Amino acid sequence: MAEVYAKMVRQGGHVVVAVCDAELLGKTIMFGKVKVKVNESFYKGTRMKVEKALELLKEATIANLMGKNIIDAAVKKGMVRRDAVIMLGDVPHVQIICL
Repeated sequence: MAEVYAKMVRQGGHVVVAVCDAELLGKTIMFGKVKVKVNESFYKGTRMKVEKALELLKEATIANLMGKNIIDAAVKKGMVRRDAVIMLGDVPHVQIICL
């Protein structure tokens, strides 16, 4: 099973969860003229299996997901709609906000 980095931060009444596929951490993604850094200060928490990260997402009021493995798993579990996913080059990305 694939691994990801997941970080949970509680801020006021919100729970922010950031998850990226392990192989993306620290990389810079190019799409067109835009660069996106999969920043360690934002994403690097605990390295874990995708299934464990999905459990963290259940607590999130705000989530930021980067990478095929975590997003495919979240779509499969019904946590993310496929049409909400954007592509940054060849890397899928989605943000979730629970109101």
